[in-house]
Amino acid sequence: MQAEIERLYDEKPAAYSDADCRVFDEFRRALNAGVVRAAEPAADTRTGWRVNQWVKKGILLGFRIGDVVDMSIDAARQPFFDKSTYPVRRFTVESGVRIVPGGSSIRDGCYVGRGVTCMPPMFINAGAYVDDGTMVDSHALVGSCAQVGRNCHISAASQIGGVLEPIGALPVIIENEVLVGGNCGIYEGTVVKRRAVLGTGTILNRSTPVYDLVRGVVHRATEDDPLIIPEEAVVVAGARAITNGPGKEWGISVYTPVIVKYRDEKTDAKIQLEDLLR
Repeated sequence: MQAEIERLYDEKPAAYSDADCRVFDEFRRALNAGVVRAAEPAADTRTGWRVNQWVKKGILLGFRIGDVVDMSIDAARQPFFDKSTYPVRRFTVESGVRIVPGGSSIRDGCYVGRGVTCMPPMFINAGAYVDDGTMVDSHALVGSCAQVGRNCHISAASQIGGVLEPIGALPVIIENEVLVGGNCGIYEGTVVKRRAVLGTGTILNRSTPVYDLVRGVVHRATEDDPLIIPEEAVVVAGARAITNGPGKEWGISVYTPVIVKYRDEKTDAKIQLEDLLR
């Protein structure tokens, strides 16, 4: 499959044949089953993850192959038009996914594990991977190629960016048992390690350093690596004073995330009620 996907992506034909479309259909089914994914754990890398470039090529190939078609359930009341290669993902009761009524949408070509809860309205995009037992709360987004681990909580209005392009860039990674608070934003390939907690309104990206008050270090993205939030870190939205020029004179501070502690029994007690919603 990898060889066929890379051939179709790198050597664009004048027209795609039925056989080419069948290759993509097989690839999309593999994405749905979690057999292939845009990134996977890799103990031999600095981030603990490795991007699968050929899988990203396959996801982009789907947009190239597909035609825009009418996907409306009721065209008069609410028309929908999208690529034929990425319809709404189909589930059954046997899938073991809880989709609460109210306007959520999950695009085909993504893995959604058993016990995942989808609170309306939320959206999971093609290429994403959401592992068992995770809750995606109201108005939350799991972007294309984002990788979300087991038993996470993506709280209301949080945005988990994807990173589909460039091909070689690591997507956003949320490891197992992470709590993402409401109105958080995680972008540009940030890696949030296991059991971290992000407080309400925390924004993480390549441009903003994270100040670790516990360990006395500053976590930054580099040219080669994304921003990495350590295991069990508790991160909140903070501010850093400007120390020179007009900013200092005007008393201006700029936003920065701050690690204020690492998880302990008090942290676990505060978030244990999340299990009652699953």
